[in-house]
Amino acid sequence: MSSNAQIDIKEIITNQAMMAKKASQKLATLSSLEKNKALLTMAHALEVKTPIILEENNIDMENGRQKGLSASLLDRLLLTTERIAQMANGLRQIANLNDPVGNGIMSCRRPNGLDIRCIRVPLGLVGIVYEARPNVTADAIGLCLKSGNAVILRGGSEAIHSNKILASILAEAAYSAGIPHGAIQFVSITEHNAVDVMMRLNKYIDVIIPRGGAGLIKRVVENSSVPVIETGVGICHVFVDEFADLELATKIILNAKTSRPAVCNAIETVLIDQKIANEYLPMICQKLSEAKVEIRGCEKCLAICPELKTATKEDWSTEYGDLIISIKIVENIDEAISHINTYGSGHSEAIITTNYNNALKFQKLVDASAVYVNASTRFTDGNEFGFGAEIGISTQKLHARGPMGLEALTTMKYLIYGEGQIR
Repeated sequence: MSSNAQIDIKEIITNQAMMAKKASQKLATLSSLEKNKALLTMAHALEVKTPIILEENNIDMENGRQKGLSASLLDRLLLTTERIAQMANGLRQIANLNDPVGNGIMSCRRPNGLDIRCIRVPLGLVGIVYEARPNVTADAIGLCLKSGNAVILRGGSEAIHSNKILASILAEAAYSAGIPHGAIQFVSITEHNAVDVMMRLNKYIDVIIPRGGAGLIKRVVENSSVPVIETGVGICHVFVDEFADLELATKIILNAKTSRPAVCNAIETVLIDQKIANEYLPMICQKLSEAKVEIRGCEKCLAICPELKTATKEDWSTEYGDLIISIKIVENIDEAISHINTYGSGHSEAIITTNYNNALKFQKLVDASAVYVNASTRFTDGNEFGFGAEIGISTQKLHARGPMGLEALTTMKYLIYGEGQIR
């Protein structure tokens, strides 16, 4: 790429960020009523223009097939009338949620007479970098607007046609309903260095949130001068305890692996207590095989089920995003917890057990944003948690963790009232 082209990319994206930052100042002052009106207008626009969206998505789907994208990635990319309706309903749900902006966090009166209040305020301009998931476009725009933030999005090339039309429709509807012009920006440049430009715009972008595979997230985390909220990588586990209900375990494992294998809350590894391994391993392997799941097992697994593929050390730290699973037999709950804390990504972990003490121990000692007892990890989702949608699932600890809804898109401001006090 020529130096002039590189300059043009930087200039284009910088100008978009400047416009969005300027709009964010007015957006932060809008009432809940004004923001909700825009969200409902946006939802209606998606439904009315569904045929246009589907046409653009068809182009992405055809290009994806030609590029050889896996079935699970194509499923992520696919839009249907039903999925667009779900996106519209997601915007309506966001409109019905309580607005966090202006909510009081604390208040106190100091001995010197100062009244100190702390309230929630928008972050400002939120940057989203994501891959082949068009639904992120609607979710991110909706959540950012309701929380008073402007947004600049850069989606992956696989979904460029879908994302462009969605962003265009949503922006037009939002502006017609009173949202400040420029508050919604979509970066249509597919070159990789477009992300590099965004990562350097700390003068305008207040936080950047990468959503996608491990490579994208690692690149942003290691190179961004804009503060980053790390999201998405899901190396999730189910531990089948010696006290597990085995039928329940099978039901949960099949759901957590096969319902949508490409999503970040799908499981990648099953851990089985050695006390029940001889009984349970053949049972779960048969069910997984019937579901067309490729199984990779540790040496102890192969001693019981020699037909399995051999799992390597790399398997324990791999997010397959496909119908592949690794299985390891562990000595006890302590080894299971140690394995998860060594190889997990801090996303979602589950234990299947009827033993209360083991359940409590697992939830206390496993280091993850969501820890389940006798339930599928697939519930780690903003909508399932009652947030309407999510901007991402944070796997770090500052400033948000787990599914990020409206409150996670705000920060705090202290308001101090005095009567001439000096120090």
